[in-house]
Amino acid sequence: MIPLAEIVDWEALLDTGLAALIAGVGVAFTFSLAILGASRFIEASRDQRTIEAGAFALLGVVGLVATAAAIAGGIIVIA
Repeated sequence: MIPLAEIVDWEALLDTGLAALIAGVGVAFTFSLAILGASRFIEASRDQRTIEAGAFALLGVVGLVATAAAIAGGIIVIA
């Protein structure tokens, strides 16, 4: 009978789980920045605060670009 420790590569399994955790939290964080930027942009532009609205618009765009880059990177790694 083969011991379980010889069948499963525990180090590779741990590396994969850690990478998935970091990627999941990272994508959620960047998308939350995009949502924050969009909602605060709408609020600031409604109150005629143009500089603040521009800063939040930039934050939203950066969040969307980072999210898209993470998704594209994930697809490239899988393929």
